[in-house]
Order: sequence, then structure tokens, then C-alpha cells
Amino acid sequence: MFPADRLPEIAFLGRSNVGKSSLINALTGEKGLAFTSSTPGRTQTINFYRVDGSYYFVDLPGYGYARVPPAHLLEWKKLIDAYLEKRETLKLSCLILDARRGWMPKDLDLKRWLEYHGRQYLVVATKTDKLNQGEQERGLCAIRREGVEPLPFSALTGRGVREIWQAIAKTIQPR
Repeated sequence: MFPADRLPEIAFLGRSNVGKSSLINALTGEKGLAFTSSTPGRTQTINFYRVDGSYYFVDLPGYGYARVPPAHLLEWKKLIDAYLEKRETLKLSCLILDARRGWMPKDLDLKRWLEYHGRQYLVVATKTDKLNQGEQERGLCAIRREGVEPLPFSALTGRGVREIWQAIAKTIQPR
């Protein structure tokens, strides 16, 4: 089910409809690579996108308010937990937050889980284009209160793409 070629993987995690697929599309420059929708819960499986033949971007189902039966949510949780816990090729998790909403309880649970398991992660604050300058600064400040420096991102303007690529490159370059 998961690729067996042992290439490094960068996972994109976050609530439903936070912009994970849009971020993948912006980073790869391929608009329709990862399916996007305004309806939460459209990503229902773990999707692997091979990038430059050297690594994978991994789009995981969002958690939160997807309109699916509870049994589906439980299966997603099991699948995601197994992936995050056991996948040796997972090199970086991008924890995606909506800059307008900041940290929600499930985001904080995931952050703590990643830290507890020693998983490297970065926090990306999406949808910054939907906020004015003051709102952006307040949103980013609220995210910083959890001890992380978020990378601001906008799929509309491309803001943050270069900085996110730099963070990814530092992680996947052989040492």
C-alpha cells in the first residue's frame, strides 16, 4: 500500500480544509496534482506524490469536521497513526494550521504526539491572504505562543513557498 522504494517522505498533516492539498500543489507548481475542494474531508486516503524522483510528498486525510461516518474516521485514525508511528522513511511532518484559527485542541495533540515520538516537524500557517496585516500578526503571534515559529503561506499569492522549500531541503539532503 505504501511505496517500498525507501525514498524520504514529507507528510502534510492538519485539520480538514486547512489547505494541505493546496500547499502541495503550490510547492510542486502543479495546480491539480493534489485534489482540492472547499468541502472538508475530500482526501480520504494517504496519497503519495513522487517529487523530482527523489522523495515523496504525503497528503494525509484531515482531522476534524469531515462529513463521513464515524467508522470511516476511526479507520483514518488507525491508518494515520500507523503511518506516523512506524514509517521509517518519514523525515518531516508539516503541521498545517489555518492562520485565522490558530491552534485547535487536535492540532496541539498532534504537535505533542510528534514531539513525544521525536518526529521532526515544521508548522505552516495557511490562508494568510484572507487576513489583513494586523490580523496576520495576531494570528502568527498566537501560534508562536506554543514555542514554534510558523512559516506563513498563501496558495493565492505564493507567499512562503521558498521558505517552506528551504526547510524541506534541509531535512532531506543527505548528511
